[in-house]
Amino acid sequence: MEKEKHVLSNQNQEEEEADYNVIGILEMESNWSTLIEKKRKQKPRLLKISAGNSSCCIFRVPQSLVEINEKAYQPHIVSIGPYHHGKEHLEMIQEHKWRFLDSLIGRTESVGVGVNDYFKAIASKEERIRECYSETTEVNSNEFVEMMVLDGCFIIEILCIVGNIVPHDPKDPFFNMSWVFPFLMRDLLRLENQIPFFVLQTLFDLSMTCLDKKVPPLAQLALESLDYVIERPADKVLKRYSNIEPVHLLDLFRLSFILSPQDLNEKNDLCLEMKDSFPKTIPSAMKLHVAGIIIKARKSDSLLDIKFDNGVLEIPLLAIDDSISSFFLNCVAFEQCYSNCSKHITSYVTFMSCLINKPSDVGFLSDQNIMENDLGTDKEVVRFFSNISKDVAFDFQQSYLSKLFENVNEHCRNQWHVRWADFKYTYFNTPWSFISALAATMLLLLTMIQAYFVIYAYVRPPKPPS
Repeated sequence: MEKEKHVLSNQNQEEEEADYNVIGILEMESNWSTLIEKKRKQKPRLLKISAGNSSCCIFRVPQSLVEINEKAYQPHIVSIGPYHHGKEHLEMIQEHKWRFLDSLIGRTESVGVGVNDYFKAIASKEERIRECYSETTEVNSNEFVEMMVLDGCFIIEILCIVGNIVPHDPKDPFFNMSWVFPFLMRDLLRLENQIPFFVLQTLFDLSMTCLDKKVPPLAQLALESLDYVIERPADKVLKRYSNIEPVHLLDLFRLSFILSPQDLNEKNDLCLEMKDSFPKTIPSAMKLHVAGIIIKARKSDSLLDIKFDNGVLEIPLLAIDDSISSFFLNCVAFEQCYSNCSKHITSYVTFMSCLINKPSDVGFLSDQNIMENDLGTDKEVVRFFSNISKDVAFDFQQSYLSKLFENVNEHCRNQWHVRWADFKYTYFNTPWSFISALAATMLLLLTMIQAYFVIYAYVRPPKPPS
């Protein structure tokens, strides 16, 4: 009897446990369903779905590139836009933005354009502005519009002062302290530190209503100021690009290096005819020199204006320093992220990374007046170009240098060119080797002449006198 009770008790316990497990599973399924349903409806925040649209043009730099040189992508003294807004080390310049805003609005209020006009103009474009950023910005509407107006007016006031459009106090620390301005202009060319160009254009148009004199276009004004970062013949550049429509300041400066607006579409008909085995590299500078290719400096207002013809490779002077290296890194990051732009800067740095494999390549290019090294040692230049081309997705056949790559490699494959170059390098590399070769040639020639007369005298001996 007790056994039967024990068995029944166990059965009841098992049934209760089974019921409990069923209830538990049902509750878990309900929780899973609710949780999954909630997560399914969540939109990506760090890389929005709309980031692939042509309207999205301001990106977070990919982590693979950040790991190479994090400092090149981070603003040092000023934040522009939402990505670095509110960071403590940028607070000093943040405080000065209000001073520049006050100065700008103080001028336009005299013609009836007040602070509300600036805010209304930007508020009407808020949704379009937010679409320009690849990362969801957790800032409410009022704060977002305020940030755009404050940052945009700050940039415009700086450009107007540098361009002598408006006067400024000579004791202003921005222009009186030599370290501030270079860092400021460099920060304006960082990918994560941008606001849309149409925001600047809107604010610029409002701010110019108070001026009677003729004012250059915003793109021209910006290029004049940004050319403080990299010196070049600005007049030619300004004539070509004063009317282009970039997506932001970094894009504007990038476009100004492309030879002509017609070259913005990098694809060409040659690419369709190229073989699958298209060369993805060219020999280093020293190897090209040994192969008989003459490498010399080319006078041009664009770094990208590289030419190869009849065994002569012409490259414009590159003064490599912290500013240009930062610009290259941010441009490559932009071209990697934004599918609606050409890849000219990526093409250029890839070409240079092929040329520069060793410190001796840097030294050779410096001797040819093609490179000025203000970055550090020759090893640091090699390291920079080696790193910048790492983990970069790049289609060589779509490059504006595609034909040049093909022609250089074809020249190097020609054995006649290589042997002739080797002969010149062996016998004409130094004055002494040239003199030795010349003496040997003259000796050989004299020996041949002597042999000729000996043989001639033997074959046709002189007739004895009659």
